[in-house]
Amino acid sequence: MPGAAGGTKQQAGTQGGGASKLKCKYTKIDPKPPASAKEIWKGADPKKNDLYFYSCSDGGLNNPEGFVAVATGRQPQQQVNPQELAQRAVDSMALLGPRIDINPKPGGRGLVGMPVWMAVDPSQTTWGPNTATATAGGVTVTATAKVAKVVWSMGDGSSVTCTTPGTVYRTLFGLKRSPDCGYVYTQPSSDIAGGTYKVTATSTWVINWNGGGINGQLTEVRNSSVNVAIVESQAVNS
Repeated sequence: MPGAAGGTKQQAGTQGGGASKLKCKYTKIDPKPPASAKEIWKGADPKKNDLYFYSCSDGGLNNPEGFVAVATGRQPQQQVNPQELAQRAVDSMALLGPRIDINPKPGGRGLVGMPVWMAVDPSQTTWGPNTATATAGGVTVTATAKVAKVVWSMGDGSSVTCTTPGTVYRTLFGLKRSPDCGYVYTQPSSDIAGGTYKVTATSTWVINWNGGGINGQLTEVRNSSVNVAIVESQAVNS
């Protein structure tokens, strides 16, 4: 029987992906390279300057790294990294795993060979779009996140990839298959520990951001799980 998403007990997980959690820092070089290392000093006087190396956790993939000469006794000026601001904006969104609405419902029983309907609640925090901004040092970055796909791991070794939130099952649909996100089990869950299949929905959030004169893209991954029981039709009719 169909039921509201709020009626399912779900286990939610959070996991980052892509170039998220970017961190950048200055590291002082001590001892200093000799003055003959002109390609490092770039015209700066080693007697009057200290040398730092600017690096980021992405290994310079999206952010320039290199040596920076700073007048002796002074600290290097902290740079505002737009990608770091983008991640701050994403962190403030509180993106969640899918709020699962599956038929058969957890606590009920489905049949081998009968359609399973999978759907998620398309809210701002579970599907998007979700927009936030972050500002520092006069730079403002705006990021917009939206789920690009949900991969359903059905617990029997199979998976289904859906690019829509799916369709919530209604009684009037009868024995039809879901038009956009469904599955059919070929084996009962009785041989699985606990007698149920653990169904995990993993959403991939794609975040497009812009600010500080540049733009980019980040990804985040979230997941939720429910357990469903699938039985042979004879077991139900006996």
